[in-house]
Amino acid sequence: MRSPTVLITGCASGIGTETARAFDERGWTVYATDPDRDDLEALAELGCETATLDVTDAEQVDTVVERIDDETGRLDCLVNNAGYGQIGPVEEVPTEAVERQFDVNTFGQHRLIRAALPIMRRQGHGRIVNISSVYGRTFFPGQGAYTASKWAIEGLSDALRVEVSDHGIDVVLIEPGPVETNFGNRALAETDRLEETGAYDWFYRLFDEDRYDRRFLDKAVGYIQPERVADVIVDAVHAKNPDARYVVGPWKYQLWLGSLVPTAVRDRLFETVKRLP
Repeated sequence: MRSPTVLITGCASGIGTETARAFDERGWTVYATDPDRDDLEALAELGCETATLDVTDAEQVDTVVERIDDETGRLDCLVNNAGYGQIGPVEEVPTEAVERQFDVNTFGQHRLIRAALPIMRRQGHGRIVNISSVYGRTFFPGQGAYTASKWAIEGLSDALRVEVSDHGIDVVLIEPGPVETNFGNRALAETDRLEETGAYDWFYRLFDEDRYDRRFLDKAVGYIQPERVADVIVDAVHAKNPDARYVVGPWKYQLWLGSLVPTAVRDRLFETVKRLP
């Protein structure tokens, strides 16, 4: 009997790399993908199959999924991990940058879902794991574009979960809190695209790496390592009856609190944060 097959996007580093390793250790046939295949050499040496995949390229998406079907005849799990962070006041983020954020973080997941579902329906089972964030259910000022892309994934996944349940397919959301990966570096690099207005001094203070050491990015209170997220993903895929959502890290308590605190109170708290020196 052939081992189960998983397709994982965004495997060059961080959560994607560790998830590929974790599935490989559990005996899965792993297809690890990333826009730059050269970044996947270590996973190839481990025994993973690798492929070039930019999730914004529909042709590449179809090519990779067709390859998996041709080579294995099955696709048991899709892990939609590819994505990146972007920071900046909403006014200062160019609309084209917001479009790019959604094209990768949201539409990219949708492209993979559409390509994978026909195989999963044919075989009568499958599990789709969409990587969201705690910011898929809350927010932080200065991260509006990223937060919006993750809120969209939450709604899409909830609808999809009900739609495909008759076909033996489960849909799971993974909601990590801050994770020490390249997320922070990429988010800070994206600030070069901002169209500064001079109206948001607080943003440039809070996200000054020298001042606060990325405490409002990937090194916030309770930040975790990518291996921990990978373990949760693999456990969720092996669970007989998986939860709809898995919050990874101590931020689940902030989410619970956030659902109880009135919006006006929460907003006043953020106003206090904006006044940090």
